[in-house]
Order: sequence, then structure tokens, then C-alpha cells
Amino acid sequence: MTRLLDPGFNLTLRPMQYPKFYEMYRAAIKNTWSVEEIDFQIDLSHIQRRMSPADRHLIERLVAFFATGDSIVSNNLVLSLYKHINSPEARMYLSRQLYEEALHVQFYLTLLDNYVPDQDARALAFAAIDNSPSIQRKAEFCRRWTDSVVDLRRIATADDRRRFLLNLTCFASCIEGLFFFGAFAYVYFLRSRGLLPGLAAGTNWVFRDESAHMSFAYEVLRTVREEEPALFDARWAAQVLQMIEEAVECEAAFADDVLSGGVVGLTRREMREYLQYVADQRLTMLGLPIRYGSRNPFSFMELQDVQELTNFFERRVSSYQVAVQGEVAFDRAF
Repeated sequence: MTRLLDPGFNLTLRPMQYPKFYEMYRAAIKNTWSVEEIDFQIDLSHIQRRMSPADRHLIERLVAFFATGDSIVSNNLVLSLYKHINSPEARMYLSRQLYEEALHVQFYLTLLDNYVPDQDARALAFAAIDNSPSIQRKAEFCRRWTDSVVDLRRIATADDRRRFLLNLTCFASCIEGLFFFGAFAYVYFLRSRGLLPGLAAGTNWVFRDESAHMSFAYEVLRTVREEEPALFDARWAAQVLQMIEEAVECEAAFADDVLSGGVVGLTRREMREYLQYVADQRLTMLGLPIRYGSRNPFSFMELQDVQELTNFFERRVSSYQVAVQGEVAFDRAF
């Protein structure tokens, strides 16, 4: 029986070796949405009439990061994850995820086009990875971990597998699990003030997608841990802790930038505490001890109908689903 990280491209779908991944694919298909369904008209009125210069700086920086971040994720999916996870069911899910990442990029592209009417300012936002030190720092962090396996044609050795697992851990716990969760907090803070309902509506759908992406990545890690437990040793744990600590510092520096204008009702100290809280959740999900022991300082996050940080993967989201027809028997032979 093929293990999940064995080199090659297993093409056998029946009997299914990893039916959990196929179920994740089917669930993702049900949760289909489009950018065209989002109405930004109220948002534009809020930006022009209800938001301070500090608020507008926050939103411009935030959307600039979003547009950059999902492109980094898409590249990692294609260049690293798809070619090394040896399960046709998992590759089906990754194909769907790539579509969703493209949809997210379209969403953020539309946000920038609507929120930043000045052409020069918009060009700077799209090039934030080159001209914004806080976004550049996060991008360099991502590249350092994701690029570590780009040159691997096959992950045949234990060291190759360790490099791949660190890439996947960074992908799930730091990029999607910390950087994006930090960004979502800014959106829901603004919504708690009654601002930008279009952004909040689209973010609800993006949040749901990203939660599913994380769930998939953690399921891959769980499966590999069952198949090859020796890879998850003290060295792996130490490297993961170092990675997450650095990610917290990168995101805290981004918070310093985003909140530099003095956003009323949101402090840098609270944001750092929230990031530490989220980081502890990621460590727990990886089966590792918590690092910070911080609490969630944001009541507006606890009240969000899409947010259950400690157990959100077990919720079945039904607010936006389309029907998928047909059943599959997992143990049926061709």
C-alpha cells in the first residue's frame, strides 16, 4: 500500500486509500461562491464618509497583503504540495483549492480597484511586496520555508520528507493559520463598528475556504504522522516552534504598520496578544505544547458567526452551499 509521501503519482481512485480527502473535495465543491455576488456600494460610501485616514491606511495595507498572500499560497500549491502528496483524492482537493485561491485573488483585486481609486496609490498597493517593509518581511518569511522544497523532484529520503513537512506546517500554521487570521481580525473589527459590509461578507466566504484549507493540511500531517511517526521528533518540534515564533513577530510588525495611524478601538498590544493566542491554537493542533498562554482579547472575534478558533473545523457551514449530486462507494473496485 502506497504511503502518502511515497514518490510517484498513484492514480488508483478505487478502492480509495484516503477517502477523507475525497470528502473534503466534495465539501469544497458545495461551498461555491463568486465575487460578482458581493455589493461594494455601501463600502465605498463608508470609505469616503465614515472612515478616518488611519482607518483607510489600515484597509489599504490589509488588502495589499491579501492580494500578495494568496498568490504566494497558489505558487506553493502548484510547485510544492501537488507534486509530492501521493494521493489522487488529495490532488483532487488541491485542484479545487487552487481554484479557490484564484477566486480570493480576484476578490482582493476587486477590492483594490474599488477601494483605491487613485491609479498611483493602487499601483503601490499592488507592488506592496516591494515597497512595504512589513509585507516584504512576511513574504520573505514565506519564501524561505516554501522555497525550501521547490528544487526537490522527489522526496525519497527522510531529510526530504522533513523539509516537505516543514513547508506544509508553515503553509497551514503560519501563512493561512496566522497571517490570514490576523488579517481577518481587522476585517471583523471594522464590521463590529458597522463598517464595510461588502468586505465582511466576502471575508466570511474566504474565511470558510481558508479554514477548510487548513483542515486539509492538518489532515495530511496527521496521516503522515500515522504512517511515519519517526519524522515528528524533537527536532521537528523545535523547528516548528521557532517557525511559529518568527511568524508571530512578522505579523506583529505588520500590525505596527497597519495601526501606525492610531486606529481608535484597536491597539498593537491587543493585536499581539491575539496573534499569540492564535499561535497557541496552531501549536495545539500540531500536538505541541502552547508557547504563550495568551487569551483572546477580541470579543468581536468570539461573537462572529464564522469563528470558532479552538474547534472550528467540526462545524458544518451551511450558510452558502450548492448541491452536489452522486454518491461514491469508497471500497468499490473498478
